Amino acid sequence: MANTNSSFGPVTRSDRFRTQMHKLESVARSADTRLLAQFDAETEHLLIETFGTASENLEAYKYAIVGEAETMINLPESAQEPASEDVPKKAVQQRRQVLEGCLTVLKEAEVKEEQVLTGEDHEDPPLMS
Repeated sequence: MANTNSSFGPVTRSDRFRTQMHKLESVARSADTRLLAQFDAETEHLLIETFGTASENLEAYKYAIVGEAETMINLPESAQEPASEDVPKKAVQQRRQVLEGCLTVLKEAEVKEEQVLTGEDHEDPPLMS
């Protein structure tokens, strides 16, 4: 994305989801369930802010919290981690997969947005009289 102010870089939607994915990795290692609950609340807020309250991504994330998002994520069995029988671990894996899916969608949208915003201006210059 074009950087209009050299002292501040733009924070894209995909950056925010990438940050959440990094947070998930550290929260997943913690035994404190309150941290995971707080992370889930932050992530749900981010999903609502980005995709709206009726989005499939939000619904998939809610199912991922309880480890029931397998059919919504649409990943083949071979792409899933083999040791996902442990429900908490499976739920973290599914959260990660939902966030990765969101990140993919956002990256594609941002590429299209940048192409539109940096494309040629086909408008004729104003007439001088």
